[in-house]
Amino acid sequence: MDGDRVEIDGGIMEGGGQILRVSTALSCLLGLPLRVRRIRAGRNQPGLRPQHLSGLEIVRDLCDGKLNGGEIGSTEITFTPGKIKGGTHIADTKTAGSVCLLMQVAMPCVLFAASPSELHLKGGTNAEMAPQIDYTVMVFKPMVEKFNFTFNCDIKRRGYYPQGGGEVVVQMSPVKELSPINLTERGTVTKIYGRAFVAGALPIKLAKDMSAAAVRCIRKEIRDLYINIQPVREPDDQAVGTGSGIIIVAETSTGCFLAGSSLGKRGKNADKVGIEAAEMLLQNLKHGGTVDDSLQDQLIIFMALAKGVSRVKSGPITLHTQTAIHFAEQLTKAKFTVTKLEEEDPGNNTYIIECQGMGMINPNL
Repeated sequence: MDGDRVEIDGGIMEGGGQILRVSTALSCLLGLPLRVRRIRAGRNQPGLRPQHLSGLEIVRDLCDGKLNGGEIGSTEITFTPGKIKGGTHIADTKTAGSVCLLMQVAMPCVLFAASPSELHLKGGTNAEMAPQIDYTVMVFKPMVEKFNFTFNCDIKRRGYYPQGGGEVVVQMSPVKELSPINLTERGTVTKIYGRAFVAGALPIKLAKDMSAAAVRCIRKEIRDLYINIQPVREPDDQAVGTGSGIIIVAETSTGCFLAGSSLGKRGKNADKVGIEAAEMLLQNLKHGGTVDDSLQDQLIIFMALAKGVSRVKSGPITLHTQTAIHFAEQLTKAKFTVTKLEEEDPGNNTYIIECQGMGMINPNL
């Protein structure tokens, strides 16, 4: 330890940008100086990519912190946080790096700021290897707001691979503390809906094909529900570049939201994109959990910060989730337990993630 600096090995477990996001956000919140070594050690391009650097910079700016080693390709950073302040902050990956991942690192921090915040996040809105912005608005938002806070996410412009150029504006007010969540009853699926989109040079027919293929695929398993997947062409003045994709959401009687999504790319058949998203949704519905694979790990930091015991029923625990739990426990006093539910159906991979949260209190309120 260098003074009281927390040492983080960025190359273990999932070994990617997520370790950086969880540990930097918690460092900022807890006022813990941090050193992260071996950043993204296992990736084919190790070290910081533009998106990770933008994430670090916005957290630094949010709390007047000091960041050393903040350049593209750097495999080690040190970060010394200051006091979290509200106000307007801009993060721009200048690439198709995901705005949703920028949101992931900044959001926990601004919840405990001194005053309301407005984040202008620029980059890719619908990018591979990250949640699509539609997922953030349609699934992440209603689920994470169960911790007893709200935020507004305004999609100004969509941006696609390779150039990015999208922009979302997130507004949120600080809270005194987060309430724990209890997501253990899924209830029944009451609605299935979504959007299949095209932008730029692509014809609306592709969106219609994606939607139709997805509906056919879901129909094989779920016959009695109306499925409404809207084909959409993004307005030219609200989209940069050419892109396509689909998101399908299942809403349940207990207020849970689970999804499947997929992105189109050159040479990939539109039917295949629709079927991929439908199969992902069906897979997420099969295990009986209240959260899908993509949400699982995103809730961990909020569970760790909340006051009291949170419980979430999920399918198989992803490596991202195991990694988030590992670093949340290393940095906070939160304690997680993961239990497999044998009694329901031994072949059914269902788990309860339980967390005794640290009960973070906003010192500014």
